[in-house]
Amino acid sequence: MVFASVVACKKDTRPNYQFMPNMYEPVSYEAYQEARIEVDGEELLSNNMEAQLPAEGSIPRGGHMPFEIENTPEGYDLAKTTLTSPLDSMQIDKNRGGQLYDIYCGICHGKKGDGQGTLVKREKILGVPSYDDAGRAITEGSIYHVIYYGKNAMGSYANQLNEEERWQVTDYVLKLKADLEK
Repeated sequence: MVFASVVACKKDTRPNYQFMPNMYEPVSYEAYQEARIEVDGEELLSNNMEAQLPAEGSIPRGGHMPFEIENTPEGYDLAKTTLTSPLDSMQIDKNRGGQLYDIYCGICHGKKGDGQGTLVKREKILGVPSYDDAGRAITEGSIYHVIYYGKNAMGSYANQLNEEERWQVTDYVLKLKADLEK
């Protein structure tokens, strides 16, 4: 004859056991407040775990550089006349700029920058001008400003493209403009 018995720790009529209470009841700290740890009356850490406010004007790791020119008509004009690319000729990559342009811009502006992208041909959006339209007189500063903030029906691409990528696309747009003007 064989007897089997099953035992469980859970009992609904009384509280259950906590085998590792430190995992369930952690010591909490207030942010930006001095932290002190004492064990048996001896202070182990003091001022070493204090959270610090970041220095004014600092940029968090992985963050983006703030764009100093405002999103106003005056800011656009300022960018158009004064803003230039910080990339030198060795940092410009036409192939990469072209790939980014095809991904983000070509659907509306067209592969050649003539304003005849797929969405325009399908009449989903209207009025996308060509880069060589005489009235536009685009510059690298105006292109960058529009990529950063958007303009009219075009939205901002600041979240999709980092600063270096925006300048790569700007350079590629200027290349397309020069090709259209030939």
